[in-house]
Amino acid sequence: MLGLSRTVKGGKTVAHEFLQIRETAPGRLAYIAMPSGQATTTFALTEASANHAVFEDPAHDFPQRVIYRRDGETILNARIEGTLGGKAKGIDFPMQRTSCDAR
Repeated sequence: MLGLSRTVKGGKTVAHEFLQIRETAPGRLAYIAMPSGQATTTFALTEASANHAVFEDPAHDFPQRVIYRRDGETILNARIEGTLGGKAKGIDFPMQRTSCDAR
């Protein structure tokens, strides 16, 4: 699975990130983040069910966890969390399914 995110400020892209969820070894999935200007980080899948997945890399600076949780058929909540500067921090990214029809 491939993904792309970008941060836009003042109408210009100021940061981007390529993302993958893929098998890294037989039966092992990982979330691989390739942010602009930073090293690639691999977060191992540590928990999964039909409606959520948790990926972790305790050695990473921030975040240490990437969480996806499905809420019904149209809502996907993503969250990054961990410790930053000795304090717990979390950032939520709520998403809602929308039509891609170009009408």
